[in-house]
Amino acid sequence: MSRPLPLALAQLPSVPANTQLRDFAAEVESIRSRFPDTRMAVFPELHLCGVDALGAQAHEQLREIAEPLDGPRVKALGELAGDLGMWLLPGTVCERGPEGQLYNTAVVFSPEGRLTASYRKIFPWRPSEPYDPGDRFVVFDIPGTGRIGLSICFDAWFPEVARHLAWMGAEVIVNPVMTTTADRAQEVVLARANAIVNQVYVVSVNTAGPLGRGHSLVVDPEGRVRAEATGDGSTILTDVIDLDDVTRVRKHGTAGVTRIWDHFSDDDAPIDLPLYDGRINPRTWRPHGHPTA
Repeated sequence: MSRPLPLALAQLPSVPANTQLRDFAAEVESIRSRFPDTRMAVFPELHLCGVDALGAQAHEQLREIAEPLDGPRVKALGELAGDLGMWLLPGTVCERGPEGQLYNTAVVFSPEGRLTASYRKIFPWRPSEPYDPGDRFVVFDIPGTGRIGLSICFDAWFPEVARHLAWMGAEVIVNPVMTTTADRAQEVVLARANAIVNQVYVVSVNTAGPLGRGHSLVVDPEGRVRAEATGDGSTILTDVIDLDDVTRVRKHGTAGVTRIWDHFSDDDAPIDLPLYDGRINPRTWRPHGHPTA
């Protein structure tokens, strides 16, 4: 059974935080007009939260533009998604927490305009980023298609994030990025590695130049790059991924060989993980939705 998901990845420069949302709306509407079959549009990290300062001044600006998730920014983004009838992932926003925290938060809006999911970045890029860390992994479902997991930029360097999202049933991991440094080349490798070792799609969309290093890409569950921007120029990447490929790869193995999620038997002894003060329990190893889970 095919489960297609037409994607548009917007590798674009960030938008100044004081820009009217109608300008962003025009951006999204243009994508929908050019690629009318798009079901999900994904933008880079902090796409709507560009600031014109550095260091402590930038941090202060970010705090000034932060809003709670029931604020006017999120409401307007939900209305935009509803008007266009598409899944909208507008990058991440600066979220003001209930006790004054500052979170870097990915938000997801359904075609009906609902805030379907929000994920606070667990691993801010310290010491440069001022954000408080989130404390939970987040997945959401697209009815009739499959389950999507969320990570943000530096999260990709921590294999625990992708592993937990896959274990929670994610078949696609969306990773909005604002990488301005030379290690984007390594992040491209990590996108492929996280896809391979978890047998999931990875969608990594970075900010365009002159600030960002670009090189957005879509990776399939066997680690093959399906679509990519080879430079840092502004561009819209499109692809139609089939989430049933995840089912195929997990059933028959990567390259028809490796089935990581079927490695353990229920009779195997647990494996202690001293780093986490925890363990791998073979009886709970398989992800949500796995045929033998």
